[in-house]
Amino acid sequence: MQAWHKEITRLLLLYSSVSLIGGTAGLLLPSLLALTAALLLTQFLQIRRFEKWISGGGKGQYPKSSGIWEEIYYHIYRIKKSEKRRKKKLRKLIEQFRQSTEALPDAAVVLRANDEIEWANKAARQMLGLQQMDKGQRIPNLVRFPEFIRYLKSGNYSEPVILPSPVNNRIILEVRIIAYGSGLRLLLAQDVTQLKKMQTIRKDFVANVSHELRTPLTVLKGYLETLQDMDDGVSPLLTTSFKEMQGQTERMQHLVDDLLLLTRLETQQKKQQCIDIPALLSQICKEGDTLENASRRIELTLETSVHIFGEEQDLRSAFTNLLGNALKYSPEDTLVQVRWYQTEDEMILNVEDHGEGIAEADIPRVTERFYRVEAKRRKKVPGTGLGLAIVKHALMRHDARLQITSELGKGSCFSCHFPIKRICR
Repeated sequence: MQAWHKEITRLLLLYSSVSLIGGTAGLLLPSLLALTAALLLTQFLQIRRFEKWISGGGKGQYPKSSGIWEEIYYHIYRIKKSEKRRKKKLRKLIEQFRQSTEALPDAAVVLRANDEIEWANKAARQMLGLQQMDKGQRIPNLVRFPEFIRYLKSGNYSEPVILPSPVNNRIILEVRIIAYGSGLRLLLAQDVTQLKKMQTIRKDFVANVSHELRTPLTVLKGYLETLQDMDDGVSPLLTTSFKEMQGQTERMQHLVDDLLLLTRLETQQKKQQCIDIPALLSQICKEGDTLENASRRIELTLETSVHIFGEEQDLRSAFTNLLGNALKYSPEDTLVQVRWYQTEDEMILNVEDHGEGIAEADIPRVTERFYRVEAKRRKKVPGTGLGLAIVKHALMRHDARLQITSELGKGSCFSCHFPIKRICR
């Protein structure tokens, strides 16, 4: 602002001097016109010089000038110098980022909005077979697995996708996409070969052990039944012992059966068919009503008659487990409400009870194997801790999901959400 004051003061003094001299000489108007023309010509030359300097990128020292033009040149020079420092700092940060991501064991690929590769680290070149020359190429043309292309197009990146490496099909990759910025996405691929191998070993071990336990359990159960038949009731201790042994044997039998069912859900693929869900639910609820103390506790509401394509035995296991849990974990004088209905994009089964509820911290874990919520109860509730794990895996085989809402002391609602594509006639 001070520079402008000086410039205006200089012009006023210049015009005052010319006016005084011109007025004395009797040439006031021609003198003022000549001064204005000279000033305009000077400004034109300054603008031309400025345009020539700025069009060349404003490189080097700015042209020597005076007055307000010197201030303009100086400010632009300072801005350019500051911009140069920022660019240098940004280049350094980008270089540090690239060096750090190059050292990552996981593959990292930056994708543009149209799935074109912007940048990839060293691990991406090793795991996904990408090359430096692939920049600008569309990644679906290079990683051609159908499940990956569907995942990329879906836009739903909440869960990762598992696929073999394009370089070596013995390597299993877990691929996840993270959206950021304006249309940019970061693709991360992690080698989970060992993890998958350990999971397979664990599943095989559980399946083999469960299968091998069935024979000795059957033998034990048979002998116990024989001994119970021979018991004449003379020894109360012996009678109680037989009863306790029978109860524990049945508990072990249920555990083995649930483990075998879970293994089958994870590994075997059955032939699917069109299932009459209303009829299936009616049958399950009728069976539930015959349980001890469960009579007239189940309220079934069928708001739609749609059938879904799937495996009847798996869905029967899932629905039975949900209904059984609702009956077990709610008071005997409360209703369990079962509702089958349809929305615009999915079919939903709700199983709602008015029991003890589940703490918010426990909800994400209740579908884990053997996980049981620790709660103070008057009597111990029997169970294997595998029921909701069976439900989860049965639903996954039907492209469905389990949603749990609960509040301590007020009850729980377990919702099975089936996609609309599963409807059949």
